[in-house]
Order: sequence, then C-alpha cells, then structure tokens
Amino acid sequence: MELGPVDRITADAVGEPGDRTFYIQARKDDRLVTVLVEKQQVQLLSASILEILARVGKETGQGPEEDDMGLESPVEPDFRAGRMSIGYQEDRDLLVLELEETLPEEEAEAREAERLLLWATREQMLSLSRHGALVCARGRPTCQLCGNPMDPEGHWCPAMNGHQKTGEA
Repeated sequence: MELGPVDRITADAVGEPGDRTFYIQARKDDRLVTVLVEKQQVQLLSASILEILARVGKETGQGPEEDDMGLESPVEPDFRAGRMSIGYQEDRDLLVLELEETLPEEEAEAREAERLLLWATREQMLSLSRHGALVCARGRPTCQLCGNPMDPEGHWCPAMNGHQKTGEA
C-alpha cells in the first residue's frame, strides 16, 4: 500500500515507561494506518531523518507543532514492522518511509508480508523526528555501561558480568 503525500505522520508511545508500546501512524484523507514498531526503530528513524535532511541541504520549515503530534484513535495496528527504510526523492521533494511487516516463520511461507510506503514533506518528517526523539527520551534512563534501560529499583548490568547492580545509592 502507498499513501502520499500524507496529511499527517507521527510516532508515539502508549503506556508507562518500561511498559510502552510504540507506533508510527499516518493519515491520508480518511485512511488511517498504524504500525507497531520498537523504540529502537523510532530512535533510528528520528536520527536518519535528520541525516537525510542535512544531506538534502534545503531549508526546512518547522512543520506541525508538538501538540499536533499525538496518535489518533483508534490506535489499532495494521501490522508489526520488521524492516524499515527511509529515503528522499528529489524530483518530488518528498521523503518516503517504507515499513515492511514482520511475519512469524509459519506465516511467512503462507503469505507475503505487507509493505507500506508513506510519502511526506520535509517539514512533516522533521516534526516526526523531533517528536519521536522526545517520546523515546521520556522512557527509562539507559545504563552508561551497557546501553540497556534501567529500572527504578536498579539494573543488573551485563557489562559488569552481573556482579554489581547499578543505580543503587
């Protein structure tokens, strides 16, 4: 399926830090698509958008405000994304986000994975990048040694070979 250029695109999370579910959502006219993603995918997407915009070298406006970047209801995912890729098409002056469904092994033999192409303006993608980074930053802090999230009650750090629980006073 291909949507674009989309009327809006966002990435957000539902739930409490440590138990959040992340989504990418886009709307084109009356068609709303929601894709379940991992936090790391949102972080990588946010950084990748900035890299692409820097390479494009065109001045990019601010895009939608932070208040307009929340998820629309109903938040019902069409599929879970496995592979994601992003690119820029100069002749259309649009960025394209490709999301491919991840399928369990037994389903992969029976059907083809869904694929979604979302075309958006540089301004929309800049807002997506900013908002996605903010959403990810609202989560649990990460351990400086191993990079894994730390729980409020402490963290068994693999870099310490499990011998020391970090985060304790």
